[in-house]
Amino acid sequence: MSMIRDLRAVVRPSSRVSLRKDTSTSYDATRAPGTPSAVVDCAVYRDGARVQSPGPLSPQEAMRLVRRDGGFVWIGLHEPTEAEFAGIAREFGLHPLAVEDAVQAHQRPKLERYDDSLFTVFKTIHYVEHDRLTANSEVVETGEVMCFTGRDFFITVRHGGQGSLRALRHRLQDDPELLAKGPSAVLHAIADHVVDGYIAVADAVQDDIDEVETEVFSPGRRGGVSRGVDSARIYQLKREVLEFKRAVAPLLRPMQLLSERPMRLIDPDIQKYFRDVADHLARVQEQVLGFDELLNSILQANLAQASVAQNEDMRKITAWAAIIAVPTMVCGVYGMNFQYMPELHWRYGYPVIMGITAALCLGIHRTLKRNGWL
Repeated sequence: MSMIRDLRAVVRPSSRVSLRKDTSTSYDATRAPGTPSAVVDCAVYRDGARVQSPGPLSPQEAMRLVRRDGGFVWIGLHEPTEAEFAGIAREFGLHPLAVEDAVQAHQRPKLERYDDSLFTVFKTIHYVEHDRLTANSEVVETGEVMCFTGRDFFITVRHGGQGSLRALRHRLQDDPELLAKGPSAVLHAIADHVVDGYIAVADAVQDDIDEVETEVFSPGRRGGVSRGVDSARIYQLKREVLEFKRAVAPLLRPMQLLSERPMRLIDPDIQKYFRDVADHLARVQEQVLGFDELLNSILQANLAQASVAQNEDMRKITAWAAIIAVPTMVCGVYGMNFQYMPELHWRYGYPVIMGITAALCLGIHRTLKRNGWL
């Protein structure tokens, strides 16, 4: 069992999963003549080692070698068309419904069992780096990896610019004991790779949420009341978290099935490690659900603070209107064109009236300020 004890170290890179985009090319520089253009790599593995060939193999040639000498073939494709995938589907006897899903993409994560194969759909998540979250920021970018697992073949169909499996293939090739377990070991490695990506993205999204939360609940410049942040930013982040949730939540049940229910295409030594993947996925799901609830609370708090700020502005406007009403009333009274009015011809009438007006305005101002209206 020593080969299984090191499974986690082989599948996972020693360093933290990078959030940067993979800028490496998606296709091999050389392909066998007649090989579909969507084929990224095609190799035969026997006794845990990659079988060397004089040149690049076509899927048909690789399968003939496997049927003759044993082992299994791993074929990687990137966004194949229906015509490009038709020949491979016939050669490996893939179910038409699974082939249709693999070509059209935009599928929810799932696990489907057919007579001679398993069809698994993973959604890959990539964190989009940004200096500052805006109302139009793209936080997460999704892709898809479809896997066909058979007795002697493993086929991956990748959609989207992210989720390259090139580095994962190289790591697996460095551990022949693991690859000797067959296609089920590759399926586990991909599942673990995808879920590790979820964990890294969840940590990065947590930083964005913390930043928004700090801005919402930090004191504002006026009166110690936060003026709030742009609600569109919070809503955009909530939409990106929802996209994340759609990738994580449906995958939990397939991982539980792979870890709990015996399947003839899954090696028993490998099956127990799907339980670890399911546990990590459950933790990520809890995080994402927490993100959604927290963003709801932040959005409600932001709207409440904006409402409080508006009410404060209205109180100030009302207070100044009450102060201005005093001289307006006095000027209105003495602006009436009557001949006989009190103190109209009195020598000290004007300064007395101005003094009374100023005293009333000052008294109202102090009263309103003491009550927090100004």
